[in-house]
Amino acid sequence: MSNNPLVRELVMDSSSSRSSSPVNLPNHLNAEQIGRLKKLYPYTDLDQIPKQWSSKDKANYITLSEDGLKVLYKGVGKTHKDAAAIRASNPVPLSCLLYYYEVKIISKGRDGYMGIGLAAQGVNMHRLPGWDKQSYGYHGDDGHSFNSSGTGQPYGPTFTTGDTIGCGYNLIENLCFYTKNGQNLGVAFVDLPQVSLFPTVGLQTPGEELEANFGIKPFCYDIEQDIFKLRNKVTSCINLFPVNHTEWQPMIHHLVQSWLIHNGYCSTAQVFSEYTKIPFNENIQNVKQRLKIQQLVLSGKIGEAIQTTNRLYPTVLQDNHNLLFALKCRQFIEFVCGNDDLPFSANGNDCNGNSEMKMELDMNSDDNEDLPVNNFNNQSEDNLVHNNDVNHTSNNIHSSNDNIDRFKMILMFGKELNSLAQKLDADSASKEINKKMLEEAWFFIAFSDPNEATKYLNHLDRETVCQRLNNAIVNLNSGTQKVAIETVIKHTKALIGLNNYCGAWIMDNI
Repeated sequence: MSNNPLVRELVMDSSSSRSSSPVNLPNHLNAEQIGRLKKLYPYTDLDQIPKQWSSKDKANYITLSEDGLKVLYKGVGKTHKDAAAIRASNPVPLSCLLYYYEVKIISKGRDGYMGIGLAAQGVNMHRLPGWDKQSYGYHGDDGHSFNSSGTGQPYGPTFTTGDTIGCGYNLIENLCFYTKNGQNLGVAFVDLPQVSLFPTVGLQTPGEELEANFGIKPFCYDIEQDIFKLRNKVTSCINLFPVNHTEWQPMIHHLVQSWLIHNGYCSTAQVFSEYTKIPFNENIQNVKQRLKIQQLVLSGKIGEAIQTTNRLYPTVLQDNHNLLFALKCRQFIEFVCGNDDLPFSANGNDCNGNSEMKMELDMNSDDNEDLPVNNFNNQSEDNLVHNNDVNHTSNNIHSSNDNIDRFKMILMFGKELNSLAQKLDADSASKEINKKMLEEAWFFIAFSDPNEATKYLNHLDRETVCQRLNNAIVNLNSGTQKVAIETVIKHTKALIGLNNYCGAWIMDNI
């Protein structure tokens, strides 16, 4: 099931689906109209559903009717710079499963340069939908589809006065399609971004006018049949997932045992294995070594953790430069907090006395060993774990004359982190994460109390860095084997996320 595109981990903040300005249910909706919306989107708060165009989120050349549904272009329309767009008052809610709206072309105006589609918050409103990043549009003058680019692709027929164009957003399969006068034109866009998207239209020449139907009136296209088919498809996918109901207890025992071993609880794992009669075939020494490294990271002794890892598992960091970079960033934070020393002395020399300070990625070099520098007095382990106040720590380990040297070392370390980031592979995903980690590390300098900065960490908190390092060591000894219980948890999270994403109807129907 985890390989099915319908079941993927959808980690999105549901609060981002709300508009920045609250929109109340329009007074003109009667019971029949409200019932129609509830039938389309039974698990969605009606206050979150787009029901009208925004009077604020639009270009100046756009005029809006009192009911918020009709849009008229009032600009000069001489060039593309005169284009004007408007977004709906709310984004498409995540729980809609399949969202759909239609636009009636009241008048094509002078040239019919109109675009209908979806756009993220912040997209330029002086451009037709589809011309900018995270913007998607179907244009009436040429029938082309525009996918975050000024260059369109042939898609469907042109549309003009009297036509009704529908835009459908399938949030499960992450695609967008259009209809014309009740006929489905097929998929226009796939792999839409995991951001909140707003119904959006754009006009460009004088006299262009359209009216939106966000579901309070019957649609030209029978969208309900598509919603029904999609619900059945996802429900069937979940129901077909193989489960052997006769092996629950042994399976749970194996899950617990694998979790204990993976996280270094060797003694507990042995006792549990004896009690459950599950064979214990793990290398006890290896488990204890991993636990020691985890304890070093969790106590803030990153330099010693790196050194121990290099000694016991020399290929782990040598083959995983991004992990090494994460550890170095965390070491920078620990030094700012006063919990760890740097791999070089205050005069800029490394541990071997070289004048040029370097933290190379080549793990075979002796210069890369993060040997603790004894320029400062060591704190107790309890202080390292429980007392991270910079001012308090600084008073214990520095004299006033040391502060300037320490600040220089912080700057030197920061420069080296930036240099390391530039040496890493040009993989875009890793590059973006490394950039964020670098920002998180430097963020700590701005706080007199690092406890205040800790809550802003996403990639560099001790637990996350510790888990990354432990996983890398486990994978070294067991190939690409994943911890069973973590695999199940991830699968369960994906299912729950899908349920929240689609609306609770999934669990209601299984």
